Amino acid sequence: MENADVFLGLHDFLERMRQPSAADFVKSIKSFIVSFSNNAPDPERDSAAVQSFLANMEAAFRAHPLWAGCSEEELDSAGEGLEKYVMTKLFTRVFASIPDDVKTDEQLSEKIALVQQFVRPENLDIKASFQNETSWLLAQKELQKINMYKAPRDKLVCILNCCKVINNLLLNASIALNENPPGADEFLPVLIYVTIKANPPQLHSNLLYIQRYRRQSRLVGEAAYFFTNMLSAESFISNIDAQALSMEESEFERNMESAQALLSGLSADMDGLSNQNDESEGQISVEQLIQSKHQGVNSTKEKEHLTPVRSSESKSVKKVTFAKDQEPITKVPSLSELENKGATMLLKEEKASQVFQEYPYLFAQVGDLTISDVEDLLNNYKQLVFKYVCLSKGLGSAASSLPSSVLPSQVQLQVETMKAPEEHKRVELNDESEKDTSETNDSSNQVLNSNEEKVESQLPEDEEKVEQGGKNDETSK
Repeated sequence: MENADVFLGLHDFLERMRQPSAADFVKSIKSFIVSFSNNAPDPERDSAAVQSFLANMEAAFRAHPLWAGCSEEELDSAGEGLEKYVMTKLFTRVFASIPDDVKTDEQLSEKIALVQQFVRPENLDIKASFQNETSWLLAQKELQKINMYKAPRDKLVCILNCCKVINNLLLNASIALNENPPGADEFLPVLIYVTIKANPPQLHSNLLYIQRYRRQSRLVGEAAYFFTNMLSAESFISNIDAQALSMEESEFERNMESAQALLSGLSADMDGLSNQNDESEGQISVEQLIQSKHQGVNSTKEKEHLTPVRSSESKSVKKVTFAKDQEPITKVPSLSELENKGATMLLKEEKASQVFQEYPYLFAQVGDLTISDVEDLLNNYKQLVFKYVCLSKGLGSAASSLPSSVLPSQVQLQVETMKAPEEHKRVELNDESEKDTSETNDSSNQVLNSNEEKVESQLPEDEEKVEQGGKNDETSK
């Protein structure tokens, strides 16, 4: 489905429902929502009821004068609007509606939180040539958006965009190495690693929600392929053990214990910091605390002596102190200081030219470039800006520290999205990204869901016009 049709799907559906001839549809939809909400949760029965209702309503649309002469795309758009409307109204009733799902969410999230402290791409047999953790952050951000939406399709888009980022990165890497296109054996391990690092909220419930309430006739093709891979990733993570990570059992257990100690210590330190007065000296930020903790884990893993640590030297802070009567934190190096230090080290390199081998266009002239080079240049530019902004944020620098030729509003790290008709294409960031330069990284990664979120925000007003007096079918946004 084209992105314009997807964006207008709900709007067009609501507009048609305001027509006098749609009174029977409005009555049927309202009656279904009320009767459904009055029943006790039963996932299997609820799923069957929703799927049956959506199928019957879409069949009725085809035979109704309101859609006379409409194309298949318009009818499909109406079906998308109906699904979004109904499931937004029923979201609080059906999402994580039983204790078992809630418990599984908590257990999975806790396990991921532990494993992500020590898992490395090598543990999942990801080839070094396919490792690109900086760009994988884009995929993680897409996956972490999943709880921002209520409609099954919107949640599915987050998964599909995550998978498309990974797939495109693997494809580009294989092309650069003149290798065969990556398959499932290369894709799934990266998806598992990205999922572990993202630790998306309520992953289990979100996948069940999509599986149960996304219209089955639309969960096909590429969408079905990527969604099936995400289900496999969840299953792998749920059962992850030493063998799955190519580790000795004793090493896996030590890593898990160390991660548990790290998270427990971090929680205790944060509680302690929250009880202190707002003094400028002797305090550290949460980001610095996490960085300090991670550095401690990394150093102990290198020494194979995994003793719980409560503070250590971080990469960007020379000394971290927690007690009041100890010395204050040493100043964090600025970007310019780091650049000067790096330049000095580079000048001392005996084979400095080798450092730039991975940047083939650095010494190219305008006449050397071809149309086919544009995509690589654009991807390199996006990665460069993303790394720069992440470095700036990590060092506490303002967004204005970007070079004057790269304005924050111009940092648009777009992700290529669905090419199939029923999937989702990328849309450009709108002017709203200029309203908050402090959120440059997040705004730079918006996808088709950003447009649909606007429709979501207009839903309450539209719903009130369609369903006046409805008490049981209002869902908070």
